[in-house]
Amino acid sequence: MGRSRYHVLGTQPHFLTCTVINWIPLFGKVEFTQIILDSLNFLQRQQRLTLYAYVIMENHLHIIASAASLSKEIGNFKSFTARCIIDLLEKNNSNYILNQLEFYKLKHKTRQEYQLWQEGFHPQAILDEEMLRQKLDYIHNNPVRRGYVDDPAHWRYSSCRNYIGQLGLLQVELIDV
Repeated sequence: MGRSRYHVLGTQPHFLTCTVINWIPLFGKVEFTQIILDSLNFLQRQQRLTLYAYVIMENHLHIIASAASLSKEIGNFKSFTARCIIDLLEKNNSNYILNQLEFYKLKHKTRQEYQLWQEGFHPQAILDEEMLRQKLDYIHNNPVRRGYVDDPAHWRYSSCRNYIGQLGLLQVELIDV
């Protein structure tokens, strides 16, 4: 994982961002987004990660999560999802995208042919209720700000539905705000 001025503080919830290298819009394809959803679901079922909120956009995702070892779990998440997505790209002969993942790969990554995720995940500890509300609002309104939907509950790859009493694609630990 790359060096960062951000650090995980204990097991409290953190706001995290994971971004595809060079902001390549991979998650417009349902099969790639499903890999992300399945991986987050697995981490929850294994009680390795507690997920409080999420949004998956076309080239990045934001989550609020906690774990006993958050850096390790997010590193595993990024490694696993990268391998699955790259394998699927190779299987589908998606050479254009694979060439981009190779071209934008950081030069010091000599042991791998491709790089899917940007280094780091920019953890920001949720320090108080005001920050929590701000991050939840940021996550749930990201698709609205991008002009994809008018109502945040209409974006299916988000925990917004969970927070308004509807069924979401992933279970989340609701935070009382």
